[in-house]
Amino acid sequence: MFDVRRQFPEACYKRDVILRILHQIFRTGVVTEPLPTEVEAEIAVIGAELEARIRKTFHRSLVIREVDAGSCNGCELEIHAMNNAVYNCERFGIHFTASPRFADMLLVTGPVSVNMEIALKRTYHSTPNPKIVVAVGDCACDGGIFGESYASLGRISNVIPVDVHIPGCPPRPADLLRGILEIIRG
Repeated sequence: MFDVRRQFPEACYKRDVILRILHQIFRTGVVTEPLPTEVEAEIAVIGAELEARIRKTFHRSLVIREVDAGSCNGCELEIHAMNNAVYNCERFGIHFTASPRFADMLLVTGPVSVNMEIALKRTYHSTPNPKIVVAVGDCACDGGIFGESYASLGRISNVIPVDVHIPGCPPRPADLLRGILEIIRG
C-alpha cells in the first residue's frame, strides 16, 4: 500500500503548516482599523470631486508615474498609503504605472541626487505631452534638510519644470489627493 506520509514527509509537513496558518487567518479575521470618521468624510469629499474632474479632463483615469529622486522614503510611504485599501485612490480613477510612456502625471519625491539627475530627465522626456509634474514633500519643493550639496542638486524645479508643489514632511494621503485635485482644477 502506498503511504503518502512515508513517501513525502516534507510535503505533508508543509501542508500541515499551511493549514495551520490558514486556520489562524480565518480565526483572527480582519484587523485593519478604519479611518477616523472626520478623515473618511474629508477623503470622500475630495475623492468625489477628484473623480468627476478626472473623468471630465482625462476621459478615463489619471495615470501616475512615481519617481524617487533621492528621498528618505517618507513620502513614498504616504503615496503607498494613498494607494492601499484604506484610502484606495483607485476608486477615484487614479492608477499608478511603471512606465512613464503611459503616464499623465509624474509624482516626484526627494531632493534630486546627482546620481538620479539623468534618470529623472529621461523619465520627464519619456512622459507624453501634456504632462503634469508634482513635487511631493519638503525636499522636492525646496531641497528640505538636504539642500544643495556635492551629492544633491536640491529641489526638483532645479532639474525639470514643476507644475505644483505639495509641501509636508511627509504630506498626508489626504494632502496628496488635495494637491492632485488642485492641479486638475487648473
